[in-house]
Amino acid sequence: MRLPIESRLFGLLACLSLSLVVAAPVTADVREKRIDESAQRALAVTIYNDDLALVKDQRQVVLEPGENRLAWRSVSVQIRPETALLNAVGSDFPVRLLEQNFDFDLLTAESLLKKYVGRTVQVVRTNEAGERTVEEAKVLAANQGVVLRYADRIETQVVGHLAYPDVPEDLRDQPTLVLHLDAEQGGGGLLELSYLTSGLGWQADYVAELADDGATMDLNGWVTLTNRSGIAYRGAQVQLVAGTVNQVRPPQADVRMERGVMMAASAPPQEEALYEYHLYTLPRPTDILDRQTKQVALLAAPEVPVTQVLVVEGHPSAYRATGTDGWHRVKVEAQLRFANRDAPLGMPLPKGVVRVYARDSRGHAQFVGEDRIDHTPKNETVSLRLGESFDVTARRKQTSFRKLSGSGAYDYAYEAGFAMELKNAKPEAVRVKVLETLPGDWRILEENALHTKEAANLASWSIQVPAEGTKTLTWVAQVRH
Repeated sequence: MRLPIESRLFGLLACLSLSLVVAAPVTADVREKRIDESAQRALAVTIYNDDLALVKDQRQVVLEPGENRLAWRSVSVQIRPETALLNAVGSDFPVRLLEQNFDFDLLTAESLLKKYVGRTVQVVRTNEAGERTVEEAKVLAANQGVVLRYADRIETQVVGHLAYPDVPEDLRDQPTLVLHLDAEQGGGGLLELSYLTSGLGWQADYVAELADDGATMDLNGWVTLTNRSGIAYRGAQVQLVAGTVNQVRPPQADVRMERGVMMAASAPPQEEALYEYHLYTLPRPTDILDRQTKQVALLAAPEVPVTQVLVVEGHPSAYRATGTDGWHRVKVEAQLRFANRDAPLGMPLPKGVVRVYARDSRGHAQFVGEDRIDHTPKNETVSLRLGESFDVTARRKQTSFRKLSGSGAYDYAYEAGFAMELKNAKPEAVRVKVLETLPGDWRILEENALHTKEAANLASWSIQVPAEGTKTLTWVAQVRH
């Protein structure tokens, strides 16, 4: 049977538990049972791109007839309690949820001391001879130090150490969800607790190595898992969702530390469609330790055909005024393009960073650039911006300008002419793609090379620049807005 846990925050006070009452008041004399990881029978974690994960935790429990209080230990520090869902696995194990408490006030020396404000502790001292003395004192304050009242004095420092008679019930050594249940009958069975949590995330990272001729590349993809949720997930079946899932943002915890541990799976994840997203399932259960980064192989695609492109891009603001500064340099961008189709590609690529390497004359792989790609369906083309060309340079200037009509910013007609000089210092010819973004309603009146209208606001020219030579592109455009 499915038991939804509806919760509502009604107070977050300094280091106190979060409680939700949905039924009868709690009976004080119900004995609490600890349900820790040794009772775990199955664990599944679905991780989304944007700091979100769904945890499904099955544990074996033994209930008494009537009311039971279960301390479900080792839940995520960043659990969103209002998202919790309890399943009784099997219809022969009927239970009813009465109350849940998320105890996140963890046991530390500082928290223990604060809980004893107004109570009596023992101050234990040992002298140089090894003789031990014990004196009682009342804790008056525990903010930025401790204030103790002895029988005959008040002190603000502890000489020796403090001894406490017990640990308060509202302090836990690890995050715990306390479930108050009513069971129709006693006996053992499985309960599954599902909840959403922050602190878990994943991203894709890709490594591409260009062949010596630059016509193909070997592309390897990795899934990088990061756990900052405050607990470890051991032997978990891990699934990854690629896509942007809308969520109402909860408050975010400030977690800073992380362990840099990298591991790899022996086989890539299995991929399938899920609603409007894509789901990747890791081939075998794995451990995701707290503050750990883990890598799992995503894909291995040898000899993927690529095209190397040199691109120069213009800007529409150049058509709205007279250019008086003569020649000015524009960058020539080196891009790498490949089609996500056919084996061994042809699969949805999760968003991530692609890092590209090329081998030098000694056979050593050298880093030549990186770019971030978005989620890319199959049969789409990927363009990677790797950097600026060193040997191929460009400069441009405005050669003419004439206002045809209009007086306002949104009612005008202009004619503007430009020259683009391309220089190639390489010993072989190169082809450069010139992209020009034009505003409004435009047409090319004059040009010394044929253009292609690639989009409503985009003209392009493909210019062959000779080895160690120069080529100049000229055009005149008419723009109306």
